[in-house]
Parts: sequence; structure tokens; C-alpha cells
Amino acid sequence: MPEQRTVTAASELLPFLFENWPDMKRTRLKQWLKYGSVRVNDHAVTRHDHKLKPGDKITIKVERAPRADVKPMPAGLSIVYEDEAIIVLNKGAGWLTVATDSGSGRTAYAALTDHVRGTDVRNRIWIVHRLDRDTSGLIVFAKTEPFKRILQQNWHLFDKTYLAITEGVIKRDSGTLRCHLNEEFSLRVRSVPPDEDTREAITHFKVLKRTHHTTLVELKLETGRRHQIRVHLSDMGHPIVGDKPYGATTDPARRLGLHSSELHFIHPATEEKMDFVLPLPDALAKLV
Repeated sequence: MPEQRTVTAASELLPFLFENWPDMKRTRLKQWLKYGSVRVNDHAVTRHDHKLKPGDKITIKVERAPRADVKPMPAGLSIVYEDEAIIVLNKGAGWLTVATDSGSGRTAYAALTDHVRGTDVRNRIWIVHRLDRDTSGLIVFAKTEPFKRILQQNWHLFDKTYLAITEGVIKRDSGTLRCHLNEEFSLRVRSVPPDEDTREAITHFKVLKRTHHTTLVELKLETGRRHQIRVHLSDMGHPIVGDKPYGATTDPARRLGLHSSELHFIHPATEEKMDFVLPLPDALAKLV
């Protein structure tokens, strides 16, 4: 896509974009315009009827990285990817996604809010999904509410993969785990017989490696219930290491052995396929 076009005759901005970027989807051009990626003489413009005059320079600039003047992230959090619509974060174990009812604990939400407000105090972020405090790995935030809605409406269509280290040796090489969950209690979710108050949880698993005492498992979510991986593995008789609430008796890494390792989704603004992969952190990798 050419980076810049020069206006040769008076026009309005949106028709000019359609004419001069004919290979771009019109919906994508409209989204870029709406969220400030279209520049007129190096100034962001969002009005579709902005008047252009001969000599104006039109640029489409979709930011792919954070600006240098934003605040650095605190230890335990690192930005994997950032543009005008989303932030993909590597969240370390011990960080809450967002504050709990008690209001205690470090939150990724607060840290990212400080990060985006380094450029403009009006900037904010929106939560798309969550990771448990003691789960590490990939998590996505949106920079506008419309982008959040797009991601959440399509979240069930995207691929989410986790890696877990369980107690004991899982004998099955692969399979699908199903149960109905009672999410009434905040600290511990339970698998129960189905009724109108429960929700089905479905997880597909594949064993990647076995040691004498543990198993490395890849898990793909078909549903996104709270604690569903932890419940499913506990019900198998192989709780995740470090997961005392769900029956674990060992804690070799001094943290929960669960990691959000892959996310594959469609970008809410550009409609491009986004693929992110994070290996196990060292504290877990050394166990297997």
C-alpha cells in the first residue's frame, strides 16, 4: 500500500481514500479513518467529510509499535505487540488481569492504563478476556470499546492454546474433556450434574511430554469457562502442579503450572490474521 498520496483537486476525505487506495477494503479504510490512522498533512483526521484542497498530503499510518515516550512496563509484564487497536501482553504469574472485589493485588489493567496514558491522559484500554492471577502468558486488550466488542463477539471463533504441567503421568495421548461447571463460588469452580444454572465446558488435550512424575499437556479451549482447564485436569486425577485449590500436592515451580501459549485471532481493525506464540517460561520449562 503506497504510504502517501497528494491531492490534485478539491475533494472530501473518504471519497479520496476510496479512489486512491482501491485495493483496500472500504470497511478497513473507514475503520482506519475512524480511529485516527489517516493523516492529512501529518495530522490525524477522523471526519469522513473533511475538505481536501490541492497539495494536501494524505497518509495512512497504522501504528505497529508503541511510541518511545510511553512509560515502561513493570517487571513481570511485557508487550508482545501493540498498534492503534490492540495490545497483546505477556502477563507474568502473580499479576491479576483486573482488580478483584477486594481491590488488592497488582493488575495488568492498571499497568497498561499507565502505559497508554504516557502519550495522552485521555487514553484508556478495555478488557477482552482474562487470565487467572497465577496463570502466565498471552492476553489481549483493546484500545477502544468498539474494538473490544468486535473481539469479544468473535472470541469463540478464535484459537486459544494453553500449556499445563500436571501431577502424575497421563496415560491417554489425547482426548476431549467435558463437564458442567457451577461457577457460583468465586474461589473454586466445581463440576456438577447439568441443570439450568450450569454451563458446559469443553477442552481438547494432547500430551506433549511425560516425565516420571509429571506430564506436559497442550490444551485447546472450545469454551471459555472460568477455571475450566484446572477443573478438567483435576477431575482426571492429574491436577496442575501448584494448584492446591484443585487438589495438587506439589508445587515445584512455586507457581501454578499453567501458561497461555498461543493466540490466533482476526485483528478487529485490519481484519488480518494475528498469530502469537510464547514458549513456557523458564520456571516451568525446567520441570519437563
